[in-house]
Amino acid sequence: MEALITSTLTVALAEIGDKTQLLSFLLVARYRKKWPIIIGIIAATLINHFISAWFGQWFAGWLPEQYAGIIIAVSFIAIGLWVLVPDKLDDDEANCGTCGAFLATFVLFFLAEIGDKTQVATVVLGAQYASVVWVTLGTTIGMLLANVPVVLLGERIMRYVPLNVVRVLAAAVFIVIGLVGLWWSW
Repeated sequence: MEALITSTLTVALAEIGDKTQLLSFLLVARYRKKWPIIIGIIAATLINHFISAWFGQWFAGWLPEQYAGIIIAVSFIAIGLWVLVPDKLDDDEANCGTCGAFLATFVLFFLAEIGDKTQVATVVLGAQYASVVWVTLGTTIGMLLANVPVVLLGERIMRYVPLNVVRVLAAAVFIVIGLVGLWWSW
């Protein structure tokens, strides 16, 4: 259960201000079909994050035990610093021709997640916990917690939520988790 909760919170925080949130805005503005977009986000995230969590678990099996905790803690600190850098959506990532809302969302979200901070966080969580399934479910729920409100409420949210403040708070949480992890690893 810890893997599920930690994975959910980690990705929900990492996703704040991420390019996939911007992509959510773009897809809703273009297609105006909310449910196919949400289902596309779910499908793309489940596949991408399952592969990422599996890779993290596999990689952790190769790490010497005395270094695994330190590497995971430093990774959380790095993700926290990365969260401070605002994302922008590349025009090429936003263009999917005449695809339907579901297919466009699936393809664009899957590609946008490759090398993204939430994918890196999923790899780290996969390395930290021994359950690919719980990590995948947690990171997918975290992705949905961050993106579904954007799909459903869009611009209303951005009027009331100062994104820079939220980004700094999210970064602080990651850095504190990393520092606590380093403390326990020594």
